[in-house]
Amino acid sequence: MTMDTAPFLNVRDVVMDFGGIRALDGISLEISRSEVKCIIGPNGCGKSTLFKVISGDLNPTSGQVSFAGETITGLSPQKICHRGIARKFQVPSVFDDLTVTENIEIAMTAASKHYTPFGLLRGGPDRSGYGAVLAESRLSEFGDKLASELPHGIRQQLEIALLVVTDAQLLLLDEPTAGMTEEETDAIVNLIKGVRDRLGVAVLVIEHDMSFVRKLGSKVVVMMKGAVLREGDYAAISEDAEIRRAYLGDVEPC
Repeated sequence: MTMDTAPFLNVRDVVMDFGGIRALDGISLEISRSEVKCIIGPNGCGKSTLFKVISGDLNPTSGQVSFAGETITGLSPQKICHRGIARKFQVPSVFDDLTVTENIEIAMTAASKHYTPFGLLRGGPDRSGYGAVLAESRLSEFGDKLASELPHGIRQQLEIALLVVTDAQLLLLDEPTAGMTEEETDAIVNLIKGVRDRLGVAVLVIEHDMSFVRKLGSKVVVMMKGAVLREGDYAAISEDAEIRRAYLGDVEPC
């Protein structure tokens, strides 16, 4: 298998035990470069534990995680973040007393070690890379607003943008649309698609909102009891009788 065909992220046979409790039971999962993939499943099935293993916050009992062809199992969260995997809490928190523009400029400066005014990204027709992603998002409408004054959905967009401008190559997003209106959810869908299409960034999303999953149009991984139960596109997953009973019906929407 060449570097071009190898999975960008490869989780292989990962087990995570907490005393006598097995949170991850030999889970294997792959994501390609520039791919978006959603993970669904009931509370307690191991979704967040999986993210913690990938990001280095937990060292698995057994198994291996590799990223961009290199093993990252056992590395610190800081080293994994520097390799290009980003979760929200792995970048500085949003500064409530600074504007949207100032927050983004700080994140860009920290990542590139040179100061780049965000205003440059909003001017001129030749926008590229993350400049275009940011310019086309609703964040540009709130540039002068303090972060503390932002609506919930816009603040979530800002948090994702702060990950993007650090040159991350894989984003781990845990329920990014929780508590959002339909309009705000649609904005997050567009932002994630823009990150993928313009920047080639891979995105792994934990989500319970199946409307969001459908709109995103990505592959769906269904987790159950610390392992992958099914993987497929939204149509196949939503038509699976077992999954419908467990997650998509009246008993346990996911």
